[in-house]
Amino acid sequence: MRLVDFLDPAAIGLDLRGATPEAVRAELVALLRIGDQAHEERLRRLLARREQLGSTGIGRGIAIPHCRSLGMARLHLAFGRHRTGIDYAAIDGRPVRFFFLIVAPPVEVANQYLPVLGRIASLARDREIPRRLAHARTVEELLYALGSRDGDPHGDHAAG
Repeated sequence: MRLVDFLDPAAIGLDLRGATPEAVRAELVALLRIGDQAHEERLRRLLARREQLGSTGIGRGIAIPHCRSLGMARLHLAFGRHRTGIDYAAIDGRPVRFFFLIVAPPVEVANQYLPVLGRIASLARDREIPRRLAHARTVEELLYALGSRDGDPHGDHAAG
């Protein structure tokens, strides 16, 4: 399983501007381009509720906000980068700059939600990944950085 296979280049934001977790989650949901304001609001509430259970800030400047929603037909993944980082109550107490948003239906035939979540968590253990994510200047460079650390030594992927 490769993350780049789930990540639409249009769902990547390299310059998030939100100053609060709520604002950043709203930007991430907008990257999914759902087109239904009521559903986007529902996703923002579900994500906020998930954060109340415990921060999805897993350390090294990375957070994985995630939820399941009845309005989704399949798993969606978005990535956002914040230039300075925000306080996201991460496990290591450091600001979060890199956000992987996962939204999936309550029941998936392909059962991808937990494997994708686990793959991101595994990727985040790589000490080089924050530097690679920070230095990507374009969506293509970001996809290459993820692909080269995601079981594809050449960074080759089908980006869209």
